[in-house]
Amino acid sequence: MASTSPRGTAEADVADGAGSTDAPRTFTEAIRARDDAELLALLRARPDLATPSPSTLRSLAARASSRTALERALAHADARTLQTLEAVVALAGNGPVSPDDVRHAVGADEGGSAVERSLADALTAALLWDAGEPGHPDLRPAPGLDDVLGPHPAGLGPARPDERSQPTAGDARDVTLPDLPRGGREVLDALTWGPPIGLVPAPGTPARAAVDALVDARLLLRTDARHVTLPRDVGLALRGGRTHRSPELAPPRPDGRAVPEPAVDAEAASAALELVRRVDLLVAAWDDTAPAVLRSGGLGVRDLRRTAQALGADEADTAFVVEVAAAAGVVADDGEAPPSYRPTTVADRWEVMDDAERWALLAAAWAGSRRTPWLVGSRDEKGSLRAPLSPDLHRGWVPRLRRQVLQVLAAQPGTALDVDAVMTVLRWHAPRTVPPEQAVAGLLTEAALLGATGAGALSGPGSALLALLSDAQRTGADHASDDGLEGALRAALPPEVDEVLLQGDLTGIVPGRPSQALALLLERSADVESRGAATTVRFSPSSVTRALDHGATADELLDALAHRSRVPVPQPLEYLVRDTARRHESLRVGSAGSYVRAADPTVLAGLAADPRLAHLGLVRLAPTVLAAAVPAAELHDALRARGLLSAVEGPDGRVLSARLRRPPRPDRTPRDPRRGPAAEPETTSDDARAHLVARLRAADAGDATAVDRLAASHRAAGAPPGSGVATPPEPVHGGRGAATTGRSRTTEPGDALATLHDALRDGRVVWIEMVGASGTMERRALKPLRLDGGRLRALDPAREAELTVAVHRIAGVEPVDG
Repeated sequence: MASTSPRGTAEADVADGAGSTDAPRTFTEAIRARDDAELLALLRARPDLATPSPSTLRSLAARASSRTALERALAHADARTLQTLEAVVALAGNGPVSPDDVRHAVGADEGGSAVERSLADALTAALLWDAGEPGHPDLRPAPGLDDVLGPHPAGLGPARPDERSQPTAGDARDVTLPDLPRGGREVLDALTWGPPIGLVPAPGTPARAAVDALVDARLLLRTDARHVTLPRDVGLALRGGRTHRSPELAPPRPDGRAVPEPAVDAEAASAALELVRRVDLLVAAWDDTAPAVLRSGGLGVRDLRRTAQALGADEADTAFVVEVAAAAGVVADDGEAPPSYRPTTVADRWEVMDDAERWALLAAAWAGSRRTPWLVGSRDEKGSLRAPLSPDLHRGWVPRLRRQVLQVLAAQPGTALDVDAVMTVLRWHAPRTVPPEQAVAGLLTEAALLGATGAGALSGPGSALLALLSDAQRTGADHASDDGLEGALRAALPPEVDEVLLQGDLTGIVPGRPSQALALLLERSADVESRGAATTVRFSPSSVTRALDHGATADELLDALAHRSRVPVPQPLEYLVRDTARRHESLRVGSAGSYVRAADPTVLAGLAADPRLAHLGLVRLAPTVLAAAVPAAELHDALRARGLLSAVEGPDGRVLSARLRRPPRPDRTPRDPRRGPAAEPETTSDDARAHLVARLRAADAGDATAVDRLAASHRAAGAPPGSGVATPPEPVHGGRGAATTGRSRTTEPGDALATLHDALRDGRVVWIEMVGASGTMERRALKPLRLDGGRLRALDPAREAELTVAVHRIAGVEPVDG
C-alpha cells in the first residue's frame, strides 16, 4: 500500500492553504480546514495552546505539534487513548488507516465504541488528523507524536528502512514452524510482544545459527554487531495484527468493602461536625493567644503542639484544621510587626452560622485549595521541616488530583476503597503521570476528616462537592462555590434537639445533636465531658463565669436553661449560678479613652446628663472625676465648645502643649479576610476562546488573500509559482509579524516553525533568511534535518555541507520547489 505523496510545489501549498475542499495533505492544512466549533473544541481540550495566544492558525498548528504540547496532552491521556494512539502510529505509513483497522489492532472487536470515542477525542485534540476523502478516513498521527510515544510504540520495532523490499504481513503469517531453523520460533516468540530488540548470541551456538537464519530471511534486522530488531510488520503479523496483548478499554474496578449508604452518611456527618467544632476551638485558642508567624512563613512547632492540645487532636489532624481554616479565611496573618495569626472578620460571621453553613464554607475552601497539609513534618530539599501555612506547601496540581480521587470513589458508590485500589484506577487514567502515593493517601485522609467520605466510601456531601468541582473545571472557575453543599450536609445530619436534661450533680445530657441556640448556650455555660449519640456537659464555676463574661446575668442564664429543660433547674445548679454571679459583680473593670477632673464638683455637675455631650460617653467615677469614651483631644474640644476652659494634661499631671494634643493615628483597616493580597490567576473562558478563534480566522483569511495576490503576480510574470528564483531579501519592518512585499516570506515565529516542520517531514528545501556570523542578513536554500532544543540542523545542497542555526537568528522561512 503506497503512502500519500507530499506536497510538491508552493502553488499546491497555496491552493490548499487558501481553503481548498480537497482532503488535507498536511497537519497544518487540517488545522486550517477546521471550522470555528472544531477550533473551540481543540482549545477546550488543550487549553495550553491558547497561552500565549498564537498569531495565526499555522502558529497554532506548530504549537499543537510541538514536543512540549504533545507531552502535556499525553500526560492526561488514559490507557485506552494511549493504546489507540500507539495503534495508529504502528499502522501509519503502510497505507490508509481506518477506524476499523485501529479497532481490530487494539483488539476491541467487542468494545469498539470505546475505541471510537478515543479516536474522536484524539481527533478533536489534534493528536490525530484525517488525511482521507469524505467517507474514506485515513488517520494520521500528529507530527512528532511518534517521537513522544517512544521508539517502540506498543512494543513494536521500527519500520523497515526500505519499504519496497520488506515482506508484507501476509508473508510473515505464512511462515510456519517447519520453515524456521531450530530455535527460530523461540527467538520470534521472545521478541513478539516486546521489547523488539534482542542481543545476538555467541558465534557457533545453535541460538546464533537461528538468529542468522532469521536475519537472512529478513524476519530480523541487524542493527549493529551485537543487536537485532524485529521489524514492525513482522511483529504485527506474529501478533495476528494486534498491537496490544491486553486491551485496556475500561478503567479497572478494584474490589472493596461494601458499606451501607446510611452508615456512610452518618459517619460523614459526624466527621463534618467534628471539623466544625475543631475550627471553633481554633478560633477561641488563637483569639486568646495569637501564635507568631515564622520568619520563613508558617506556624512554628511549639505553636502547632499548643494548638493540637487545645483542639484535642494529633499534630497531623491539627495541621489540616489550620490549613482549611486559613483557606476559608477564618484565620490569617494579621500583617503587623511582628506578624501573628489571628481570627479574621469571617470568624465574626462564623459565630452566627449554623453547622451546615460552617461546613459548606470549609468544604468549598478545601475544594479549591492548592495546599498539601500531609507534607507537614517532612523535610524539604534543604533539610528544613515543613510547617503548616508555609509557602512551601503550595502545589498547583492538588485540585486536579483531588477531583480525580473523588471521581474514583464516585465510580463505585457504597464501596470503601483503600489507597492501593485508588492508585490502580489512577494509573489507568494517567499512565504517563501517575500521582505520588503519599498525595493520594493524604487526600483520602483529608476527605475523611472533612466528611466527604464516610467509612471509606463517598458520602452524599462528598458527591455534592464533586459535582461542584466538576462544574468549576468545566467553567474554568478557580474556586468552587458552596451552593448546594449546605443542603447536602443537612440531609445527612441527624435531626436537631433543643432540650437538655439537667441533673442534680451539676451535669446535663443532650439526647442528640443540639440546635444552634442550645449549642451556643452550653458552649458558654458548660464544659463537654463526652460526645457520641448524646452529649454530656458539666457546669462549674469557671464555665458559669464564662457565660457571665459574655454579658449574661444570673437570672437570664437560669431562665435560658429552664426553657430548655423538661425538669426544673436543680437547686445545686441554681446556687452555683447565683453564687458565681455575686462574686463576678463585686469587682468591675472597664476602659476609658480619656477623663476630666476638677477641683470644684459643681463645675462637673450636669455634664454627664447633658444630651449635647452624649456622644462623649461621660460616666461619673467620683464627684470630681468623669470618664469619657473618646480621646482626650476630642473631649477637650467639646468642653471648649461648651464654654468650659479646660487644659490637656499628661500622665504626670503637667499641662501638654497644643502641638502634642493631636490624636493618635487610627489603626489600619482590616484586610480582606477571604483572600490575600495576591491576585487570583486568570482562567480561560469560552468567550475568550471564541475571541481567539475569530482573531485567528481573520489572520488566516488575510494570509490567504496575500497568497492569492502572490500567485496572481507569478502567473502574470510568467514564472512558475515556487520556482525559487533568488531575489534580494527585503527587510522586515514593523516588528514581529510584519508583512513583506513581493514575496511569500513567513516572518511570524509560529508560522516559520510550522513551515520548518512541514519541510522536515516532507524532506523539502526551504528558503531561510537568517542573521549570519557577520551580523548581516543571509538568504540560503536549506534542507532541514533536525529541529530540537531551539536549534535547526540543515543541509545546504549547493555547498554540500551541514550547518546548525539558532532558531532565534531566523528572520523568515519560505517554501520552494525541491
